Amino acid sequence: MKTVLITGSSSGIGLGIAREFAKTKQYNIIFNGLEKEGPEIASGVATEFGIDTLFSSANMLQPDELRNMVEQGTARFGTIDVLINNAGIQFVSPIEEFPDDKWNAIIGINLSSAFYLSKAVWPLMKKNGFGRIINIASAHGLVASEFKSAYVASKHGIVGFTKTLALEGAPYNITCNAICPGYVKTPLVEKQIADQAKAHNLSESEVVSKVMLVKQAVKEFITVESLGQTALFLASEAARTITGTAIPVDGGWNAQ
Repeated sequence: MKTVLITGSSSGIGLGIAREFAKTKQYNIIFNGLEKEGPEIASGVATEFGIDTLFSSANMLQPDELRNMVEQGTARFGTIDVLINNAGIQFVSPIEEFPDDKWNAIIGINLSSAFYLSKAVWPLMKKNGFGRIINIASAHGLVASEFKSAYVASKHGIVGFTKTLALEGAPYNITCNAICPGYVKTPLVEKQIADQAKAHNLSESEVVSKVMLVKQAVKEFITVESLGQTALFLASEAARTITGTAIPVDGGWNAQ
């Protein structure tokens, strides 16, 4: 059994990815999140799929907690083979009104946490001669939209970080890739719909059709299952020569 650590995995995209890994019955899963019911979510997946799980409430803004999560996971399972940096937050505002604390939190959670965790698992992966780091970026890691300065900066940053780790990891069979989803119907996006409605003075249904999906050729929200399957492939031996990429799963958004 291999072990995968997925940040922000007690809800949304992270939970969807965790369930796809669990279905294979080939991975122990280290869950992470701030939801109070996080331990129950992790144990529920363990029972449903007959695998072993561990839950950590490590805060993405606390480097010591992130390092402790890696230590706990290693103590429990022996190593960490796959790291999926998924945790993220969003805030929508014109630049002149963008709160400083929101900027710092978004950069910290979306970008800096990936640095701390990748650094923590790196020696284990080098020692084992195997590692897969998968960063959940965004279509906004490749293109920009107005009113999302911190989010776009963080996601462009994670794409650059991905490329650097790919180069450093190549001699040790450590790959690093980014997945760049379009809009996925999660609690985060539900909040974005409300925020965008306020920013653009539109109804929420108009935000979906006129703001969010307008840039996608395929007028559908991306599914968490498709993201999970993409991550599973990148974690596999078949993807050993795929590294340093930013893969759009965005309904054709970046084809324009």
